[in-house]
Amino acid sequence: MGYERILLKLSGEALLGEHETGIDPATLARFAREIAEVRGLGKQLAVLMGGGNLFRGADLADEGYDRGTADYMGMLATVLNGLALMDSLERIGETVRLVSSLKMEEVAEPYIRRRCIRHLEKGRIVVLTCGLGRPFFSTDTAAVQRALEIGADVVFKGTRVKGVYDRDPEQFPDAKFYEKLTFEEAMAQHLNILDQAAFALCRDNDLPLLVFNIFEPGNLLRAAQGDSVGTLVKG
Repeated sequence: MGYERILLKLSGEALLGEHETGIDPATLARFAREIAEVRGLGKQLAVLMGGGNLFRGADLADEGYDRGTADYMGMLATVLNGLALMDSLERIGETVRLVSSLKMEEVAEPYIRRRCIRHLEKGRIVVLTCGLGRPFFSTDTAAVQRALEIGADVVFKGTRVKGVYDRDPEQFPDAKFYEKLTFEEAMAQHLNILDQAAFALCRDNDLPLLVFNIFEPGNLLRAAQGDSVGTLVKG
């Protein structure tokens, strides 16, 4: 039951814990344990890392950096997060492959689609870094693109709130929660779920998207098992 091959988009901000920047070891360790639990069910799991806890290309560009240079800085930040996650997973006995869309052989394997699929088939956790390896593409877009390439059944996007609402529930307590949505319904209501390019890739390729509160203990495992968690966007 549930999903067999999953791509989890794990944002850099999720690793902050109570810090304003950097990586909180306790938060990282908890995510590692929950990812290991999913793998322990026999699920195939790839994790695409964000880097916003260290550098975000768009924010750096707003401060005057060249956008291409800023995006490459953001990509390198995802490698730091990926190394940290790999270390946490290996310390609890998991087999992990760190993969980069930029060449850095001393640190990570190059992204090769068929090799990543083979790692998943062998029960290894694949940690994807450097997005698509090109500036001007978000990690949302990279997550959906890689999910399509490896044949994932679903994209998981972890957030700080229960799922998708008609407006920001942190600002509007009466915001309406959606348990299920179609892509057309989400577009018609201008719901900000993913950036437009990523959302269009999901819609055009009929790739389900599950948005849920990743900070709620056990939610990742329940989502992988197909339980009702967060908001499912499909169809």
